[in-house]
Amino acid sequence: MHFDPVADIITKINNANRAKIVELQTEASKLKVAILNILLNEGYIRGYEIYDNKEKTKSILKIKLKFDENRVSSLNGIKQISKPGLRIYVSAEKLPKVLNGLGIAIVSTNEGLMTDKLARAKKIGGEVLAYVW
Repeated sequence: MHFDPVADIITKINNANRAKIVELQTEASKLKVAILNILLNEGYIRGYEIYDNKEKTKSILKIKLKFDENRVSSLNGIKQISKPGLRIYVSAEKLPKVLNGLGIAIVSTNEGLMTDKLARAKKIGGEVLAYVW
């Protein structure tokens, strides 16, 4: 069985966001933590914590989504772009702008995961993992 951690975290965040659930849990991985760091730095989530799971080998991520007092999410949407069956690679010049710069693209580069804006500034391309707006 193949497992796609990017699809897992995006699906769980989307489902919790639509259901207006403030906290969700998933298994931890380095890639998921890197994606959550970007979402946290850009202000799309409130935070996350990593817990050791004594019963299983994997740690648990507890993610806190960000809502205002009217239960409106700061995250309008998140969409996976590059998939295991169809990888999407772009050069630095062709990095996409999400909603004309209002959103971000999460890009996997040889220097790690970063936003499209940072990758464009460093002039490095990579694999476009997701769009966030």
